[in-house]
Amino acid sequence: MNWLLDLGNSRLKLAAWPASGELGDVQAWSHGATDFPATLQPWLAQLRQGDTCWLASVAGPDVTAAVAGQLASHGCPAQRVRTLAEAAGVRIAYAEPSRLGVDRFLALLAARARGPGPWLLVSAGSALTVDLLDADGLHRGGVIAPSPEHMRAALAARFPALAYAGGEAHAFAADTADALAGGSLGAAAGLVERSQREATRLLGTAPVVLVGGGGGQRLAAALELDVEPAPALVLEGLAVYAENVGATAS
Repeated sequence: MNWLLDLGNSRLKLAAWPASGELGDVQAWSHGATDFPATLQPWLAQLRQGDTCWLASVAGPDVTAAVAGQLASHGCPAQRVRTLAEAAGVRIAYAEPSRLGVDRFLALLAARARGPGPWLLVSAGSALTVDLLDADGLHRGGVIAPSPEHMRAALAARFPALAYAGGEAHAFAADTADALAGGSLGAAAGLVERSQREATRLLGTAPVVLVGGGGGQRLAAALELDVEPAPALVLEGLAVYAENVGATAS
């Protein structure tokens, strides 16, 4: 059995993947929780000799090393996944591949595997990322911005009078908490909508917009665009990587 592990800035997501099959159910844990190592034990107990664990991580080195250590201690050392200049029909825009987050790289592979596109990939996680992939498999680049939650946290840290939690997003709010919710979500939505317009101008055709990440559902609801939900896009890309690149690039 192959196991696909997406270790993000705040969560570990994983799924079983029989070669050339569909992803299994996605499991997720917050790795910031104090009981994180303990919560992994029931899953780790499922590992069997011969299983392969593909690990893509954008988390800090300590967390990454801890997860890799757990896998090794259960007889399944991690196959680390790295960003490549070209793979599975995708060529990335970055001159230095290592500077493109492996999560963004894998999302590009997953989109390409879905069809020629073009695709606009939106991830609303700890950060908001937007990447453009044209119909020839060329990554045209992307942008990174704070997530709505981090926008609010930055305002609260700089201006204590704006340290309001909660709130509901409205176009025009009559309460500070609601105004912060609406402003941060609106800023994120505006960036995505602008990116879609710029992509359409650049390519001469509108890309399909895929939206994922922990805040993807909320962001998608705020967009005045047709979008496709893609909550497991990085894991999909891990499967593409494992099938097309394999351990030779790990």
